[in-house]
Amino acid sequence: MADNVTSLFRSTAAHSPSMAALAREGGDGAGPIDFCIPCNPYFPTPAMFEEMAARLRDILTYYPSGADTITAELCDLLQLPPQCVAMGNGSTELITWIDHLLVRESLAIPVPTFGRWTDQPMETGKRVDMFPLQESSGFALDLAQYAEFIRKRGTRVAVVCNPNNPDGGYLHKQSLVQFMDAMADLDLVVVDESFLEFADAEAEPSVVQEAMIRPNVVVLRSLGKNFGLHGIRFGYLVANPALAGKVRSMLPKWNLNSFAEHVVFMLKEHGAEYAQSLQQVRRDRLDMAGQLSALPGLTVYPSQGNFLFVRLPVGAEGTVVRDRMLTEHRILVRECGNKIGSSSRFLRLVVRPQTDVRRLVSGMEQVLYGTRRGAAVPELGAGTSYSSGTAAVDRLVSETNGAGLPLAAQAFAGGGGGGGVGMPMPVPAAAQAGPQPVPAPLQAPPPLQTPAPMPAPVPAPAPMPMSAPAPMPTPAPMPAPAPMPAAAPMTPAAAMPGPTPPGVPARGGLTAAQVRGTTGPGLTPAPATGWPNAQSWPNAAGMGQAG
Repeated sequence: MADNVTSLFRSTAAHSPSMAALAREGGDGAGPIDFCIPCNPYFPTPAMFEEMAARLRDILTYYPSGADTITAELCDLLQLPPQCVAMGNGSTELITWIDHLLVRESLAIPVPTFGRWTDQPMETGKRVDMFPLQESSGFALDLAQYAEFIRKRGTRVAVVCNPNNPDGGYLHKQSLVQFMDAMADLDLVVVDESFLEFADAEAEPSVVQEAMIRPNVVVLRSLGKNFGLHGIRFGYLVANPALAGKVRSMLPKWNLNSFAEHVVFMLKEHGAEYAQSLQQVRRDRLDMAGQLSALPGLTVYPSQGNFLFVRLPVGAEGTVVRDRMLTEHRILVRECGNKIGSSSRFLRLVVRPQTDVRRLVSGMEQVLYGTRRGAAVPELGAGTSYSSGTAAVDRLVSETNGAGLPLAAQAFAGGGGGGGVGMPMPVPAAAQAGPQPVPAPLQAPPPLQTPAPMPAPVPAPAPMPMSAPAPMPTPAPMPAPAPMPAAAPMTPAAAMPGPTPPGVPARGGLTAAQVRGTTGPGLTPAPATGWPNAQSWPNAAGMGQAG
């Protein structure tokens, strides 16, 4: 498998290879341990699978009932009016119809997020306004700033994913209802709740009831993810009867298959097992986050989904980690370099049972810090192949050791000394109160002026030693290096002693996401104005607010 792993991923631009493709490549018909596809590992139960296997012949032989019959059964289970629901062959089918029928010219979406929300409207020629989530705030979405961004861009459709994929960021119901009301003049507001069943931040997190009484709101829900059955391809949307009916009228009569029908009709008999499976995933999420957080240099972001978004240690390249985890440990992880707004430094890891998590952590330890220490870190000047449109920022980190100036190759070969590190950019203010997942950057000395090169260079003096930053809220600045002789050309900057400490942001103060977010027109966060009861607006994540 090792020789073909990279080609498998390169041929799948939108996602990872299917489990079927990986199983075929493995030769033994068995796929790897799956930390990539966000699927409930505890549902259906073994007894339910046995029941479906016993009915397999009938399920595959005969036509399913019409979509109206299956939708009516699901609505009876969920206590929703059928006229407000449209079922699709997976949530991506519904996203496609939402785009074709309800998006006229432009759509706004925070990034990084589920790729179909950016790709689908772009494929049909719509303008997609992407609102960058900031790494410094744990990728939390500030709805007030998002609304100001929408107003400045003049966007006609707004999308919010709750929880968001890939970071698992969560917005409280109160926050979303205020946002929906503030955006009442838009053509459409979509709230994608595909992973909401796994959230436990509040008892009643969904806004489906509010969507049904509003003229321009659609809520998207998945069934495959929380029921652990991605292969069946079924999901549904909830909206007022006019919007739901418009989508439903375009769907084929038999767009749902017999497996979907069989599962929907089974659910009423297995509600207790389903609830228990969700509770177990939530417990596993806490345990898995704790184990991963113990790995040096690995950042784990808060999540309310059935997955965790992690940032690899400085210098680790996600595609290398992914390939080695698969070929050496038979573990499939989701490298997020092809997600807009992310880079190859990030992985999304699905929550799985503890026995699988122990294998994951053991494999990550070997790949990142084990006997082949450094194998997951690209060599200097090796031309690492990143799979991200924002890879230049991350490449700058690895090539400068986080200091902002190129490293001197001869410094590693025992050559001449260097002149110190580059001046860091100003540290941005925290986007919201509370602890941040990104540690504070180290202070660096002021930059040295580079004199014009002379025909006869004078050797540079030895570099000044750098001491570790003091454990204080504001570290004391390092003393400036000795002045350079006027005629001496500056030797390329020397590296800090040893690798950059884990968690130090890119370019000495700004994270990669912040660098991206401060480029381009209309992306500078604006204060919240014109909001109803603006003084009582919840914080960016809605955490700690009454639901």
